Amino acid sequence: MRVPLPTLLCCSAASLLLLLRWWRRRGLWKKVKEAQQRQERSLVQMEMAVRSFREQHPSVNMTSILSLPLPELSKKLRDGSLPPEHVFYAYVGKALRIATETNCITEYLQESETQLRKAKLPEKLGLLYGVPVSIKDSIDCQGHDSTLGFIKNLNKPAAEDSVVVQVLRRQGAIPFVKTNVPQSLISYDCKNLIFGQTFNPLLYTRTPGGSSGGEGALVGGGGSVLGLGTDVGGSLRFPAAFCGICALKPTGNRLSKKGIISGVVGQKAVVAAVGPMAKDVESLALCMRALLCEDMFNLDSTVPPLPFNEEVYSSTQPLRIGYYETDFFTMPSPAMRRAVRETKQLLEDAGHTLVPFELTNVDYMIFNFCVRGMFADGGTSFLKKFEGELEKSGMGLFFWLAKSPSWLKTLLSWIAKPFVPRFSHIVRSMRANTVDEVWSLHHEIEEFCYQFIAQWKELNLDVMLCPMLGPALGIGYPGKLSVAVSYTMLYNALDFPAGVVPVTMVTDEDEEELKGYKGYFRDWWDRTLAKAFHGSVGLPVAVQCVALPWQEELCLRFMKEVEALILKKNRIV
Repeated sequence: MRVPLPTLLCCSAASLLLLLRWWRRRGLWKKVKEAQQRQERSLVQMEMAVRSFREQHPSVNMTSILSLPLPELSKKLRDGSLPPEHVFYAYVGKALRIATETNCITEYLQESETQLRKAKLPEKLGLLYGVPVSIKDSIDCQGHDSTLGFIKNLNKPAAEDSVVVQVLRRQGAIPFVKTNVPQSLISYDCKNLIFGQTFNPLLYTRTPGGSSGGEGALVGGGGSVLGLGTDVGGSLRFPAAFCGICALKPTGNRLSKKGIISGVVGQKAVVAAVGPMAKDVESLALCMRALLCEDMFNLDSTVPPLPFNEEVYSSTQPLRIGYYETDFFTMPSPAMRRAVRETKQLLEDAGHTLVPFELTNVDYMIFNFCVRGMFADGGTSFLKKFEGELEKSGMGLFFWLAKSPSWLKTLLSWIAKPFVPRFSHIVRSMRANTVDEVWSLHHEIEEFCYQFIAQWKELNLDVMLCPMLGPALGIGYPGKLSVAVSYTMLYNALDFPAGVVPVTMVTDEDEEELKGYKGYFRDWWDRTLAKAFHGSVGLPVAVQCVALPWQEELCLRFMKEVEALILKKNRIV
């Protein structure tokens, strides 16, 4: 029986397409395998470097070095009482251990050993002389990939260091590893197809947060004394809160973002920032002090030349502090609410004035400013990032909506509104906007910011005490709970500096009270969040400390006050 020519041609074309698709996927998997092998080689290089150092210096007390807070460590490095190589290899050894346990490191920057040798004969000692620093994947380091978890970004090493990395080096710091991120950065979990899942060092069944999750795990586990990450919705603050450390998200342009790859390039509605992560507030302040220098302002003239204000940071004047326990969008866990209440009481007992602050329209801000602002093109640019990738991210809902035509989004929003209003709002916010609509949206965000500041100044506030989502959620839950970013994303939309300080741990009483958790909408997301919080006794819970734009020093001063009061309380207990 003869097969008709058109049928034969169609079958041949289909077979060829399948073969080409298979060949292309095979090539992508090969790139992934090569990247994973490089990651494994990095860990072997770290192990060999540490072993060689220990053989040559068996008497060095690594434990005592690792126990030093950054300000004290920096002082000893600068006065010569602690050699830089002792510190460097102590942290390489500890970082290796934490990476083995949590899968937080993607690459060892072997040139750091060359920089270490040169550091022995410096012309002048920078503020971070000899300090090993870990760097988030998305921050460019010359000669190394900034992947964002995308296969297409492999084997594309950065031509030069980002400005912040250049300034760190000029201040004597030694960037020594790059750390893991979720694919696309638009997630507060930490997993991608190339390097896999990063785990929380405090409990391996929990996420370390994201998108600076590798940094959170490494710093939280003690494998780095100072880390640099980014934040476009809580990406510094989630990992810090989940891993029990401190972080500062500055005003968007206080530190240079030149050479830092963004999750959604070009969008202006939700402001991204780069900032430090460390075990304590004084370490964050030291990092900001080092970065806010002439080198930063010369290398990136778009950064305002505002050096670190020591007078504001070191002030002891009583503060007037606004506070709220909930944003009426994401119901706080019992531990979150208690964290704010106990911190408020400690601050009042210390002589500060606490003033209730009423948040309004947070749901409108989340849907209309954040979701609509980040996906103003209907998700087209977000979708493009995933073209040719083997995995389509953990953001299943947003990915599916981005692919849906506008008429379907409109129809779905209308049908869902009476039953699942939050889903309806998200669907509606994901439609494509005209240029005029985007300009109107940006104007609306500006007006919202002015109104928020007016309310702040009417109460004559210095700073604000706010809840921070916690404790750490189980692995996989952040992808199901994108709506739970309301507490952090507010301050990206407003572009206010916001820091995180751990203040308490989940108790048995919190866990018992969680059984009555219903949420404000009583929808699938609220029920899922209750499950995600469950079984968290002993995990850390943080608060957010917020200041007005460009007042990072005041924000840090407030964080330092909270930290000191918590430490004092714990000593008494």
